[in-house]
Amino acid sequence: MGETVDHGALMDRVYRWQRRFGFYDSTRKYYLLARDPMIAGLQPPRDATVLEIGCGTGRNLVEAARKYPGARFHGVDISREMLSAASAAVARNSLVGRVRLAWADAAGFDPVRTFGHESYDRIFISYAVSMIPQWRAVMCDAARHLAPGGELHIADFGDMADLPAWSKTAMYKWLHWYHVTPRRDLFEAATEIASELGGTSDHRRLHRGFSWIAVIKRP
Repeated sequence: MGETVDHGALMDRVYRWQRRFGFYDSTRKYYLLARDPMIAGLQPPRDATVLEIGCGTGRNLVEAARKYPGARFHGVDISREMLSAASAAVARNSLVGRVRLAWADAAGFDPVRTFGHESYDRIFISYAVSMIPQWRAVMCDAARHLAPGGELHIADFGDMADLPAWSKTAMYKWLHWYHVTPRRDLFEAATEIASELGGTSDHRRLHRGFSWIAVIKRP
């Protein structure tokens, strides 16, 4: 519990001012480059229920709700500061009836207790596994919350293997300042989790390895 409280407090300190006045979303669009390709790949069935773990300012939920008007959306975040921004974004875009938000620690999230919902057709995690200490456990739990035929989509920073050495070094140092640690074994973890479910996984390397997308598909 102490770790949960500490991590939530850390995220509030990091984003308390960044989330205001649209600063976070206006700057992140220049390097959170896999968000929109991930959303485009969700393709939820009609009347699907979709969950975002680590919903931040609600930017992705708003974009996904616009793109898939037949689906319903839930979002959780450990930062109350970010949830405040997300609530405002949902209201501003007249999506209160289709998007529900709640405070939750991704490492101990219970969808039944939080939303009264047992499983999801799609779950996505956008640039959050690189900030969650227990990221593998979170991915495992998320995969277990998938409905039959459901999919878990994860977008994050990659290994940047094809970038010039100087830019890779500078980027990793900059990310470290914001408590972000790219998971170089993300694809391996996704493959293992999919195998445990009897499912499959797909991997995409974008922007010379700067961006990664992993998809776990439950049979």
